[in-house]
Parts: sequence; structure tokens; C-alpha cells
Amino acid sequence: MITWMQRHKKWLVITIWISTIAFVGAGFVGWGSYEYGKQGGVVAVVGDREVSVEEYQQEYSNLYEQYSKMFGSMFNKELAEQLKLKDTAYRQVLQKNLILSYADSLGLDVTNEDIAKELVKYNAFSKDGKFDKDTYVKVLAQNKMTPKIFEDSLKRNILLQKVQILFDLKPSSVEIENISKLVFIEDDISIKILKASDISVDINQDELKKYWEENKNSYMSEVSYDLELKELPIVSSNPSDEDIQAHYEKFKIDYKFEDGKIKSLDEAREQIIKDLDEKFARTEALKIYLKIKKDEEKLDAKVNYKESLLPFLEDNSKILELTEGEIAKPFLENNKYVIAKLNKKNPSQALFFEEALPLVTKDYEKIMKAKKLDELSASQLKDFQGTEITGITRESIDKIPGLEQKDAAKFLNELFSATSKEGVVKLDGKEVLYKINNSKFADYNKAKDDVVKGTIIQLQEEELMTNLMKKLENTFEIQSSNKEKE
Repeated sequence: MITWMQRHKKWLVITIWISTIAFVGAGFVGWGSYEYGKQGGVVAVVGDREVSVEEYQQEYSNLYEQYSKMFGSMFNKELAEQLKLKDTAYRQVLQKNLILSYADSLGLDVTNEDIAKELVKYNAFSKDGKFDKDTYVKVLAQNKMTPKIFEDSLKRNILLQKVQILFDLKPSSVEIENISKLVFIEDDISIKILKASDISVDINQDELKKYWEENKNSYMSEVSYDLELKELPIVSSNPSDEDIQAHYEKFKIDYKFEDGKIKSLDEAREQIIKDLDEKFARTEALKIYLKIKKDEEKLDAKVNYKESLLPFLEDNSKILELTEGEIAKPFLENNKYVIAKLNKKNPSQALFFEEALPLVTKDYEKIMKAKKLDELSASQLKDFQGTEITGITRESIDKIPGLEQKDAAKFLNELFSATSKEGVVKLDGKEVLYKINNSKFADYNKAKDDVVKGTIIQLQEEELMTNLMKKLENTFEIQSSNKEKE
């Protein structure tokens, strides 16, 4: 997964223009200790703008949240480190401040009215369908934010959007029509599909061992964890009507329908009882946790989990962050509180040849078949007789016999990006030989205008942004407090 994410990183990161406030209702990503000193510090100065730790942390939190939503429990802090998300966040926050400095030089500004208009868009700050200041302050406090920090972030976003409007691109109808004819060009082609599965290779044991010797670090055991656990199921705390009433009066703002309307006591009763039971269970679990730390009570079970098989979903990170001998505070998992102690972390080690043999054989065979497949493609390309297909466009994923839609889409993408009339497209486990026999511009189809317009704007924006950044980097001085990232 990490390799795929690195290859596709530029499509996963957020755009320069828009910086979503991901922490509202979600919370910041936990950092441990700040890389740039304590809160309130400055990580860089761009032009006349100081880039604060909070601003940098927000950028990182947004990136982390995006990856986390996309990959779920597979994504964690270790992967974030491998992808160097902190470096990416740092570069992005500098680029945004270059644009903001440019906005300053143009005399653009954000008024209190601009900020007020943005605040009322957040449902999290509403009460009875209207913006409520007390709710606003409370929600920010729950997310460890102050109104000033939040509104400063809003101000930056609004200013970025004002600059974006200056570069609003509107392709002409003539551009759209001409590009449409080019984008949806039609080809008549001949293809031949060669499959690795049709190729046989002889595997020499000595060559196999030599391959393993050269690639030992690719065949490692998985990190595993020796744990002791105690599980405490949530049971009814039998709260009284008075307890339920008191909890509702204190926290009724938290009990809402999807439309934001606050539930009545009767409507919220079931959820309140569940929350009170959970609160009671957590209190009891914390008492037991303290007794275990004092060695007054024992954990119940000893288990070993490989890292990929840790069963605690979102709380796996709590186990990964433990040091040997440390006990994690109780966390909720499948309607029970879990107390876990890490006895030992077993590091990854190179597998012996016999242990790695099945994987080594599979990989080596794949490499040898791919090599023979390349040789076969090269020898047949000039004179192959293949299947003829007419009227192929970028959308013809159902017209390529012998290829599933995923492979057909990749083949067509490479076919229409090619600069030669013949070639080879490599797919997973197969190669497609092709010859372009004839090409013609597509008839103009107005129904495709929106797709074409989006493509034109995307290409123009990428070119514009690249040139703008080069210009701004030469215009505004950047002073960084982190020498490693300069």
C-alpha cells in the first residue's frame, strides 16, 4: 500500500487553493511533541507573514485526515512518517503563504462580514437552526481551539479564494469544440494480447537462492506484540430518572436529529442511558486500571498479535505507541473497555531462506516470466497479426476483447497518450501489442462540453500554478526556522 500511496501522492493531497478545516467535530491529529517548539511559535516567515505552529499543524492535520478517511484503519502515524506528510504539509503551508503575500501586495483584504458569512455555514455552530456564539465557543474548546485561531484560519481561506477568483479560467466555446474533437479522437487499431500465464520458466535452485541473498530485506517477518489484556463489558448502571434529567439538562445540545433539531428528553432517553452506562463503565475501568498499575489486580489473558492483525481498529494506535511494560488506559472496543499492557514488541527480522521460499519462488517466477514476456513482445511487435477493432475512443472500455474494464481503461489511456503508431502497453500479468491503422477527429458532441471544459481548466490551472509559484518564490523572501526542510 505504501508504494501505491507514494506514486499517487500528488492526487491525494489537498489543493493549494482550498484548506478545509478538518478538525471541527474531529479533533487535531495527535502529535506528541511539537517539532518546532511550543504552541504559539513561528515555523517560517514568508514576505511579511509569519507562519505559526498552529497554522502548520492544521495543514498537517488536514492531510492526515484526508489519508485516514481514504484508507481507514490501514493508515497510521508510521505510514504518515514514511510518506513524509510533515514535509508535504510544510511545503504546502509555505506555498499558501506565498499566495497570501501576493494577495497582500494586491491590496486584497478580508472583512469581519466575510468571516461572519463563513461562520454561519457551519452546522456544528448552530442552535435551533441559527448560529449560536456559546455553541461556537464550546465546539472550538472541545477541539482545543480558540475563536481567534479558528477565525485566522477562516481569514486565510477566504483570502485564498479571493485570489483564486482572479485566476478563474473560462475556456471559449471555440476552444471547447476543438479540444473536444481532439480528446475524443477515434482510432482503428489492431491488438494482440500476450499473457505471462502462458509462459513457462525453469527455476534453478541456485539462482533462486542467489535472488534471495540479494533481496533479503524484502522478506521480513512482521512486527508482533506480546500483550496482556483485561476486558470489561459495559453493563447497565441503572441510572435514576433524576440522573437522566440532570445529564440531559447539562448536555442536551449533544442530542440532535440529523436536521440539527435538539431531541426532547423522551426522544433522547435511550441514548442518554447508553452514555451514562458507558460513563459508569469507564469510571470502573479506570479504577481497575489504577489497581493494575499498583499491582493490586492482575490482567486476565496473554496474547500475541502481528501488527496487521491487531483487532482494536481505531485504537490500534494506542498499542503501537506503548513502550514495553507500559499499560494503556482503558479504551472502548465492541461495547467493552479494554486494558492492555505491552510486555514485548518483537521486531521485524529477515526470514531464513526456507521460511521465505514460497514468497521468493513466487516473486522470482514473476520476474522471469515478465522478462520472457518483454522479449516475446519485442520479437512480435513488427509483424504481429492481431484482432482489428474500429472506432475506438478513450471511452471504449467495453470494446477491447480479452481485457477486463480496469485493464482496458489503462490500455486506452496509454494508447491515446502514445506518440507512435505501434507499441506495447504493459498491464498486470500481460502485455498488449497495438498498431494504429487509422485515426480521425471525433464529431463534436455538445453533451460532452462539461467534461472537456473541466479537462481544459485542470490543465491550465496546473500550468498557471506552477508558473505562479516560480514567480512568487522569486518575489517574496522565505525565512525558515527548520533548516532541514528548506
